[in-house]
Amino acid sequence: MSFVVRVLVTGLAIWLTSLFIDEHFQIVGSDTAGGQVVIILVVALLYSLVNAVIKPIVQILSIPLYILTLGLFSLVVNALMLMLTAWITEQTDWGIRIVGGFWWALLAALIIGLINFAVSAVVPKAQDR
Repeated sequence: MSFVVRVLVTGLAIWLTSLFIDEHFQIVGSDTAGGQVVIILVVALLYSLVNAVIKPIVQILSIPLYILTLGLFSLVVNALMLMLTAWITEQTDWGIRIVGGFWWALLAALIIGLINFAVSAVVPKAQDR
Protein backbone atom coordinates (compact mmCIF):
# COMPACT_ATOMS: atom_id res chain seq x y z
CA MET A 1 0.00 0.00 0.00
CA SER A 2 2.89 2.32 0.73
CA PHE A 3 4.18 1.89 -2.82
CA VAL A 4 0.78 2.87 -4.24
CA VAL A 5 0.69 6.03 -2.13
CA ARG A 6 4.25 6.86 -3.22
CA VAL A 7 3.29 6.42 -6.89
CA LEU A 8 0.25 8.69 -6.43
CA VAL A 9 2.36 11.35 -4.71
CA THR A 10 4.96 11.11 -7.47
CA GLY A 11 2.20 11.42 -10.07
CA LEU A 12 0.96 14.57 -8.38
CA ALA A 13 4.51 15.94 -8.32
CA ILE A 14 5.05 15.16 -12.01
CA TRP A 15 1.76 16.82 -12.93
CA LEU A 16 2.54 19.97 -10.92
CA THR A 17 6.03 20.11 -12.39
CA SER A 18 4.56 19.94 -15.88
CA LEU A 19 2.41 22.94 -14.97
CA PHE A 20 5.34 24.94 -13.54
CA ILE A 21 7.79 24.47 -16.41
CA ASP A 22 5.43 23.42 -19.18
CA GLU A 23 7.68 24.56 -22.02
CA HIS A 24 10.53 22.27 -21.01
CA PHE A 25 8.79 19.42 -19.14
CA GLN A 26 5.83 18.14 -21.12
CA ILE A 27 3.33 15.33 -20.74
CA VAL A 28 2.44 14.07 -24.20
CA GLY A 29 0.18 11.41 -25.62
CA SER A 30 -3.38 12.43 -24.92
CA ASP A 31 -5.53 15.53 -25.22
CA THR A 32 -8.25 14.35 -22.85
CA ALA A 33 -8.09 14.79 -19.09
CA GLY A 34 -8.65 11.09 -18.41
CA GLY A 35 -5.93 10.11 -20.83
CA GLN A 36 -3.49 12.52 -19.21
CA VAL A 37 -4.26 11.11 -15.76
CA VAL A 38 -3.52 7.58 -16.99
CA ILE A 39 -0.29 8.74 -18.65
CA ILE A 40 0.81 10.57 -15.50
CA LEU A 41 0.11 7.50 -13.34
CA VAL A 42 1.99 5.19 -15.71
CA VAL A 43 4.94 7.59 -15.85
CA ALA A 44 4.89 7.90 -12.05
CA LEU A 45 4.91 4.10 -11.77
CA LEU A 46 7.80 3.87 -14.22
CA TYR A 47 9.71 6.65 -12.42
CA SER A 48 9.16 4.90 -9.08
CA LEU A 49 10.41 1.62 -10.52
CA VAL A 50 13.49 3.33 -11.97
CA ASN A 51 14.14 4.91 -8.57
CA ALA A 52 13.67 1.57 -6.81
CA VAL A 53 15.83 -0.55 -9.13
CA ILE A 54 18.47 1.59 -10.86
CA LYS A 55 18.97 4.47 -8.43
CA PRO A 56 20.52 2.35 -5.62
CA ILE A 57 23.07 0.94 -8.05
CA VAL A 58 24.00 4.43 -9.25
CA GLN A 59 24.19 5.67 -5.65
CA ILE A 60 26.59 2.91 -4.64
CA LEU A 61 28.81 3.52 -7.66
CA SER A 62 28.92 7.26 -6.99
CA ILE A 63 29.64 7.25 -3.24
CA PRO A 64 32.88 9.26 -3.72
CA LEU A 65 30.93 11.99 -5.54
CA TYR A 66 28.33 12.08 -2.76
CA ILE A 67 31.11 12.55 -0.22
CA LEU A 68 32.94 15.13 -2.34
CA THR A 69 29.81 17.25 -2.89
CA LEU A 70 28.39 16.70 0.61
CA GLY A 71 25.30 15.02 -0.82
CA LEU A 72 24.45 17.55 -3.52
CA PHE A 73 25.23 14.95 -6.15
CA SER A 74 21.86 13.40 -5.27
CA LEU A 75 20.23 16.17 -7.34
CA VAL A 76 22.26 15.06 -10.34
CA VAL A 77 21.29 11.43 -9.75
CA ASN A 78 17.61 12.40 -9.50
CA ALA A 79 17.90 14.36 -12.76
CA LEU A 80 19.53 11.36 -14.45
CA MET A 81 16.74 9.06 -13.23
CA LEU A 82 14.18 11.52 -14.60
CA MET A 83 16.03 11.68 -17.92
CA LEU A 84 16.11 7.86 -18.03
CA THR A 85 12.36 7.75 -17.45
CA ALA A 86 11.85 10.33 -20.20
CA TRP A 87 14.10 8.32 -22.53
CA ILE A 88 12.10 5.15 -21.87
CA THR A 89 8.82 6.91 -22.58
CA GLU A 90 10.24 8.59 -25.68
CA GLN A 91 10.28 5.14 -27.27
CA THR A 92 6.47 5.34 -27.26
CA ASP A 93 3.94 7.99 -28.31
CA TRP A 94 3.09 8.91 -24.72
CA GLY A 95 5.00 9.95 -21.62
CA ILE A 96 7.16 12.86 -20.60
CA ARG A 97 9.48 14.93 -22.75
CA ILE A 98 12.29 17.04 -21.35
CA VAL A 99 13.04 19.80 -23.84
CA GLY A 100 16.28 21.66 -23.30
CA GLY A 101 18.56 19.05 -21.84
CA PHE A 102 20.13 18.27 -18.50
CA TRP A 103 19.62 21.60 -16.74
CA TRP A 104 15.87 21.52 -17.24
CA ALA A 105 15.86 17.91 -16.04
CA LEU A 106 17.77 19.05 -12.95
CA LEU A 107 15.21 21.79 -12.29
CA ALA A 108 12.33 19.35 -12.85
CA ALA A 109 13.93 16.79 -10.52
CA LEU A 110 14.37 19.49 -7.87
CA ILE A 111 10.72 20.55 -8.14
CA ILE A 112 9.53 16.92 -8.08
CA GLY A 113 11.69 16.24 -5.02
CA LEU A 114 10.39 19.30 -3.17
CA ILE A 115 6.76 18.46 -3.94
CA ASN A 116 7.32 14.82 -2.92
CA PHE A 117 8.86 16.02 0.35
CA ALA A 118 6.03 18.46 1.08
CA VAL A 119 3.23 16.00 0.27
CA SER A 120 4.94 13.12 2.09
CA ALA A 121 5.21 15.30 5.19
CA VAL A 122 1.44 15.80 5.15
CA VAL A 123 0.38 12.24 4.24
CA PRO A 124 0.55 9.96 7.30
CA LYS A 125 2.86 6.98 7.15
CA ALA A 126 1.51 3.40 7.30
CA GLN A 127 2.50 2.90 10.95
CA ASP A 128 0.82 6.21 11.94
CA ARG A 129 -2.59 5.21 10.55
